[in-house]
Amino acid sequence: MNLIKTTFRSLKHNKFYSSVNIAGLAIGMAVAMLMFVWIYHEWSYDRFHTKEKQLYTVWNRSELDGSLRCWNWTPIPMAPTLKADYPDIVATTRMRDNTMLYTNEDKKLNLATGITDPDFLTMFDFPLLQGDKETALKDPYSVILTEKIVGRLFDGENPMGKTVLIDNKYPVTVTGVMKDLPSNTTFRFEVLVPFSLQKIMGPYPDHWGSNVLQTYVELQPMASLDATNQAIRDIVKEHNNNDPVEAFLYPLNKYHLYTKFENGIPVGGLIDTLRLFGLIATLILLVACINFMNLSTARSEKRAKEVGVRKVMGGKRSSLVGQFLGESVITAFIAGILALALVLLALPVFETLMGTTMTLDLTSGWFWLAWSAFILFTGLLAGSYPAFYLSSFLPIKVLKGIFRAGQALVSPRKILVVVQFSVACFLIIATLIVHRQIKYGQNRESGYNKDLLIYHMLGTELKKNYELVRQDLLNSGAVLSVTKNSSPMSEGWNSTWGVNWKGKNPDAKTIFEIFFTDDDWVQTVGTTMIDGRDIDIHTYSTDSTAMLLNETAVKAMNLEHPIGEIINTQGKDWHVVGVFKDFILRSPYESVTPMMIGGPAGFFDVVHIKLNGTRSIADNLAMVEQVFKKYNPAYPFEYKFIDEAYARKFANEQRTSALAGWFAGLTIFISCLGLFALVSYMAETRKKEIGIRKVLGASVQSITTLLSKEFLILVLISFAIAAPIAWWAMNQWLNNYSYHTNVPWWIFVLVGFISLVIALFTVGFQAIKAATANPVNSIKTE
Repeated sequence: MNLIKTTFRSLKHNKFYSSVNIAGLAIGMAVAMLMFVWIYHEWSYDRFHTKEKQLYTVWNRSELDGSLRCWNWTPIPMAPTLKADYPDIVATTRMRDNTMLYTNEDKKLNLATGITDPDFLTMFDFPLLQGDKETALKDPYSVILTEKIVGRLFDGENPMGKTVLIDNKYPVTVTGVMKDLPSNTTFRFEVLVPFSLQKIMGPYPDHWGSNVLQTYVELQPMASLDATNQAIRDIVKEHNNNDPVEAFLYPLNKYHLYTKFENGIPVGGLIDTLRLFGLIATLILLVACINFMNLSTARSEKRAKEVGVRKVMGGKRSSLVGQFLGESVITAFIAGILALALVLLALPVFETLMGTTMTLDLTSGWFWLAWSAFILFTGLLAGSYPAFYLSSFLPIKVLKGIFRAGQALVSPRKILVVVQFSVACFLIIATLIVHRQIKYGQNRESGYNKDLLIYHMLGTELKKNYELVRQDLLNSGAVLSVTKNSSPMSEGWNSTWGVNWKGKNPDAKTIFEIFFTDDDWVQTVGTTMIDGRDIDIHTYSTDSTAMLLNETAVKAMNLEHPIGEIINTQGKDWHVVGVFKDFILRSPYESVTPMMIGGPAGFFDVVHIKLNGTRSIADNLAMVEQVFKKYNPAYPFEYKFIDEAYARKFANEQRTSALAGWFAGLTIFISCLGLFALVSYMAETRKKEIGIRKVLGASVQSITTLLSKEFLILVLISFAIAAPIAWWAMNQWLNNYSYHTNVPWWIFVLVGFISLVIALFTVGFQAIKAATANPVNSIKTE
């Protein structure tokens, strides 16, 4: 209690410096808390299942394009075969994501659907609020709805036993209501239907050569992962004509964090981002603690006599250390309360920035335990140096008045200031380079025209009436051209290495993106033909098996004259009629992969529509909707703009840039807050010296320079330390991208200038204020 009184008395007596200390600590702690909440949220993905340590996903690996490649898509027969043939595997389930139309009277909703097996409900902890998990998915015509979907389809009424229509064709009965999925799971379904229904609905590629879904496995509690992986390694090879593909199990709790593989070995993924931002959050907390250390040690003269008297009266150094640490912990506690308030206020904005939902469970004892431990750690970290330094004063020197704190503290304080501004400079450089990389990717030529290009999924009715739909769209005047395809221009849904051509090395395995179209593809999407022509089934009857290749595919096949070449894939011969310029299908930061576009003998799930630019977009969309409603009245008109879908490819980098920018800004603010207080204290303690200098004729400029010079030199040293570290770190980060910018020299010049300007404004304001003060008043008060 006496310690608390002493601490509050000290805080009240030095209001300005106490406010700076608490504000700096609170901001640093708030930033760290937000980041640690996000890091824990991402780390906790799929770790809440009771059988967490027994759950695995099935992956495949094979040598492709000269290296061992891994993927987590598996054939339909994989799951039942694993369960039947391997005793250590207790249960298996398949999961195939789809979007289906659900109808209940006048309500029609396109919902994210998980097509799975009955074992899913017993393997994973997604509790049913109604229904029996042992039987809910046994019947092919059953469906499980999540809570929010019950509210949308049934207006909150009890749905159990009621019937809904899937795709206006398949009546299914509601056999369960599931609690809404938590945000920390890799599953993203709104509705569950049994896999037995998929066989009825089709398509059902029930063979080992088609990887169309994900397979999950539950092992026996004492089963060996290595032994199981050894046992199942050749399962694909045994069932698919000696196809040299190896299967292996990968822990479900690592799936979210470790998805980057190199030569068949997991080497990172999201975990790298978590480590990076965890380090940055810790550095920002350190910067805030440095403020506390600097101000505490700078004001050491005011506490020197207290230390001297206590030691003369028999006080031990350990008790003094305990007192000073206790004071810093109490200060950290006050800052921690403010930090928690800041976190609660900032959390909604932070969730929007991170694109996820996080919660702070203030009713949990574990939360308050973690919060208390965080405050204790911060208080001890911030107070450690001041406590051990202040307690080291020799009482005889202090009481005789020969103690000189300023000279003794020069080196430690300089080091702390340099550390602060080194972090700030590093973050400014990182922010500018991340932003430059985003712009570099955005300015990369996409290879097609995204403007006024929309796509819509092709349901059964649209496929059946496609020619009528196409003609009505063109006749409406709202549309310039139409083409149907196997996937959107912004996404790659299909790929294969089973491609053969004349002169191919029989041992080579090259992955090709596969895309299908009917005609008018080039005109609709605005790609550029380099050789040959577009597919045109209306003019050329043989174009049902025509094929287009991109530039990269021609190079990969080593074809000098590709037009007329025969390409065999998926058991079918295709003849090449054209070569088109490379376009970006997946990431704008990665190299373009070989791509082939086949004619109408393929399959179609999407229609692309080029809107008329001479009319308003709203009028165009209204006309298109009328046509779709005419032939597809049972389905909602749900379109997407390709340019918006393409823009989402930059989401991760933009999030990184925004975070780095906020971190840099807050670090600068905290550092300048401490610098401002240090200069203020220095000017206060040197009032008499400044007054005498002015009386002796010193100018305002010379006094300002005297007070500012030391800190500006420290900022220059900070930049000199941060620049090479930032250069190395950002080059390492950029090397993760095949298509990336460089690190230009002018960024370092700019950041050095910005750092000096910020420091000059921070220091100069107080320095000028001290230099222009009336010297008579200064000498009198002294």
